[in-house]
Amino acid sequence: MGSQLNPYIAFNGNARQAMEFYQEVLGGKLEMGTFGEFGSPDTANADKIMHAALVTSDGYTVMAWDVPERVPFNPGNNVALYLGGDDALLRDHFEKLSVGGTVTMPLEKQAWGDDAGSLVDRFGITWMVNITQQQS
Repeated sequence: MGSQLNPYIAFNGNARQAMEFYQEVLGGKLEMGTFGEFGSPDTANADKIMHAALVTSDGYTVMAWDVPERVPFNPGNNVALYLGGDDALLRDHFEKLSVGGTVTMPLEKQAWGDDAGSLVDRFGITWMVNITQQQS
């Protein structure tokens, strides 16, 4: 199989809701386990997500967890999830991800010739979408 690099998103108690939303948008199989299910049933974090993985038929893998109380949670804007390709389905993903969020750059033709846009979803995660245009 070799190595992989996948996003692993930290949430402050709403990883389940976020990952279920991403599954609605992207499809795929979602597996989640709580801290309680992974051997810590008596902690304050027992019902929070220790590990979630969404694997889609398009080849996307998105993982997440709820940051336990002992770990500082510092949301930021220094990372974005990027969806790129020539698949028209990306436009649909952009529209669905933007529901309840903020479009920071509309998905439209850009100077480099592709349709591109960015948004911050309702969970505070930044997404960038680039739809490659066929050269004629």
